[in-house]
This record gives sequence, C-alpha cells and structure tokens, in this order.
Amino acid sequence: MSFEALGLSEELLRAVADSGYTTPSPIQQQAIPSVLMGRDIVGVAQTGTGKTASFVLPMIDILAGSRSRARMPRSLILEPTRELAQQVSENFDKYGKYHKLSMALLIGGVSMGDQLAALEKGVDVLIATPGRLMDLFGRGKIMLNQCSLLVIDEADRMLDMGFIPDIEEICTKLPTPRQTLLFSATMPAPIKKLADRFMTDPKTIEVARPASTNASIAQFVVETTSRGKREALRKLLRDDEVRNAIVFCNRKKDVRELADVLKKAGFSAGQIHGDMEQGDRIRELDRFKSGEILILVASDVAARGLDVPGVSHVVNYDVPHHAEDYVHRIGRTGRAGRTGIAYTLMTPDEDENLREVEKLIGHKVPRHGAVAAAPEEVAEVAEVLAVPTDAVADPEALQEERAPRADGEAPRKRRRRGGKGRSGGERAEQAVEAAAPVAEAPAPRSEPREERPAPPRREREPERGRTSDRGRESDRGRGRREDGDDRRGRRDDGDGPSFVGFGEEGIPSFLLAKATVVI
Repeated sequence: MSFEALGLSEELLRAVADSGYTTPSPIQQQAIPSVLMGRDIVGVAQTGTGKTASFVLPMIDILAGSRSRARMPRSLILEPTRELAQQVSENFDKYGKYHKLSMALLIGGVSMGDQLAALEKGVDVLIATPGRLMDLFGRGKIMLNQCSLLVIDEADRMLDMGFIPDIEEICTKLPTPRQTLLFSATMPAPIKKLADRFMTDPKTIEVARPASTNASIAQFVVETTSRGKREALRKLLRDDEVRNAIVFCNRKKDVRELADVLKKAGFSAGQIHGDMEQGDRIRELDRFKSGEILILVASDVAARGLDVPGVSHVVNYDVPHHAEDYVHRIGRTGRAGRTGIAYTLMTPDEDENLREVEKLIGHKVPRHGAVAAAPEEVAEVAEVLAVPTDAVADPEALQEERAPRADGEAPRKRRRRGGKGRSGGERAEQAVEAAAPVAEAPAPRSEPREERPAPPRREREPERGRTSDRGRESDRGRGRREDGDDRRGRRDDGDGPSFVGFGEEGIPSFLLAKATVVI
C-alpha cells in the first residue's frame, strides 16, 4: 500500500515524498483512514513504527479547512517530556510545510513570553506537556473550549510520570463531543480505564502484542560484575560495528559520572537527563543527531519516542527498574525498518529486574557472555578477598580457595595493610604473595642484632590554639598532608625507626604465662 491510498491531500503527499517515505507502516495504514473519518483511536504499536506520523498526517488535513482564534487552540497534543514535544513540533513543520497552519509549543524550562505571544495570535495546533499547560490555564492565558481534537501520546509514560490526574482534569475542560486519539507502545490497565472514560466507542488498532519488542532489534544480556561494569561498557563501545549508541542509566547521578568516564577514555560522548536546563538538553540531542558526538549517555527522559535515525546500538548500563522502560529504551534503535543491536549489562543483584523484563516481553534474552573486569580491578578484588587473582575470574576456584582446608585449618586470610596509600608496586607484590603457596616460617636468626643508637628527642614547640599534644596527633591523623601522602594506618611519622609488634625480640614471657583464676 502507498500513501496515496490512505486518502491524504496532494500537498501532504508531496511533503511526505520530500521526506523520503514511500510506504506507510502497518500502524499508519490502519490508523490514518480511521482518523480522517473522525473516529476515536487507541493505537498500540512497537516503538519506532511511525506512531507520530499516524496522527500528525491526518491532523494536518483535518485542520486545513478552517482558521484559529486567539488563545483558543483548535487541537491539542499532550506529550510526557519536553524532548518528545519538540520532536512532534518538528514533524508538524516537516509535513505541514505546504499548509498554512500555526503551531505553539508549550513546554517547561523556557520563557513563557514567546509562548504567550503565539497563543495571542491564535494557533491551530497546540503541543504541550501537562505541567506547563495547566500552569497557563490556571493563569487564564489559554482556553480549551474550541479544542475539538485531542491526542494523548505515550500514554503509559504519562501514567509512570504521574500525569494521569492532570490529563483527567484537562479532559474535563475540553468540549464534548470531540475526537480523541491515544497512542502508546504498552497498554496497562489504568490507561485502558482512562480510554474507556474519555473516549467514545474507540477503535483499537494493535499491530503487535502490547510490550513486544521490535523483531529487527537483536537483544543480548552481558553478565558482568559491579566493579567490571565500566570496563564491560568500554569494551562493547570499542567494537567496530558501533557507529553511534545511546547508553541508558537508571539514575541521573550515574549519567553524569559515566559521561565523564567515557570522555576520559577517549570516547566522543555527551549526556542528557532531567536536571539539565532545557536549552542544554536540546543542544546535546542536536549534537548527537548531527554526529558531533557518537555516544549519548541518557536517563529515561530520552527513552520515549525520541526519533534519532540511524542509531546502531543501545546499551542498558543498568537493567531498568520498570520492565516497560526496557521496551522503550531499546526502541531507540532499529527504527523505520532498520536493524539494531541492544545490550543490557547485568550484575547478579539485577537478575530479578531482568526476569521481570523477560516476563513482560514474553521471551528470554540470550546471554552474550561475561565481560571480565580490568586487570587492576581483578587484583584489587583478589586482595580484598585474600585469594589469588585467578580465583576471582573462576567462581569454582574462588569457592575452593575460600573453603576450609583439608587439614582442618581455616581458609587463608591476609591482613590488608597500608590503606589507600599503597602504591601499585605494593599491590602487585601482595597479589603475588597471595597467589604463592604458603611456606613454612623461617627459623629465627641466630646472629646478634646490631645495636642502633636511639634517635635524639626533639623538643616540640607549643602551637597557638592547641591545648594538648593529643590535638596535634588527631589533626595529623586525618591524613591531610600537603605532599598528598596518606599515612593512615602507619605508626611512624618519618622521625625515627619504625617497629611492628614486639620487633625481633619475641613476645615477653610474662605474656605467655597462663592466667590463674581464683573463685
């Protein structure tokens, strides 16, 4: 089927052809004729299948026949995030370039001045996030009684973000009857209830099972450890097949840190999350679209509906807390008929989250294989666990190493000395010692010990503001030294010889005598 068979106007078909599209997607084939007929629609389809064009194209033709009035928009599109609202406005500019339709974008994070000026002139299409729309409505700057067409996009995301009460209130301020279109990739029960309440005999269009993933996306799970996660990510991103990628984190704090880590590792990386100013978010997204940066580290603010053509890979640095987010995250690749690859890094404590994802999508995600941690990380883990480095990479060897020994002795343990101030050479020596077999202790030396003169005692001058030597010792013990040397855990301060325990003279005999208890 071609776009000509859908009943669109000549001007609209020309704009679609200019955009390079020739064949409508399944959701577009079924939704566009019904929207043109004035039906209420509930559209459920996978991400990246063209849901936005399913309502933008017919809306342009519907609105082309009349004019708007000041502060009284003729249609309303609700989006959960600023980025999605911005993207839909770009679609209207692209497909409506041969129509004389006015549009206003109401989103937070930017000045209200330009938005109010656009509303005063009158707009045919109002694209808004619920928060900014409710704010302007409460100030009396906008009236919705002439809005005869409502679109609720990414409805399940609206539910997750807590916008459902706002949407219910907005719907009560719209005229009835009206045409309502609801689109989403998943359809949980609260959204179905919303549709039943505010829609009239809606036609349900379901081109794929709700929450199913795009078949053109190859999915893999990479099993790793918490310490080895960053190295696993770096290894994946260094693959020659990775042209560009979006890396998703669960927390905004991790987005910032991971973006800095990737930049230091030589990757062309940027970031986008909810704590950034709107202008900065748009600039980072534009840099990624233009190819100025190749890796975009993002929170779930970028997981819904963002259309960036040609994203070759998506990496879930964290398994999402909500299984539905997995479907939307990996949908940033494999769009518009292209293929894509999605990796999910999973640590043992994220196994439950992954099981929820697999339950939702209805199949098990194949394992790509564990990615080992960096050598220095392996050595550090081995030191903490007091086992050879080989045992860290081999779970069976680790279990055997830490199990009780056959002769009845407890498993070997090593005391960690030197704290954070140990050098790389000291760590390497201790790792070698840990891997070496335990040898018998050497016999005490019989040669006489050389007598060393005691160092002369130095008189300490009292410092101003100090009441006791204890204060000076406690201040020095905090490890704040100008030369950066952290001496925490060391008894000497470089003023004389250092002694460990009782030195070479052995334990005094009175400490070895058995105690006599008198009752």
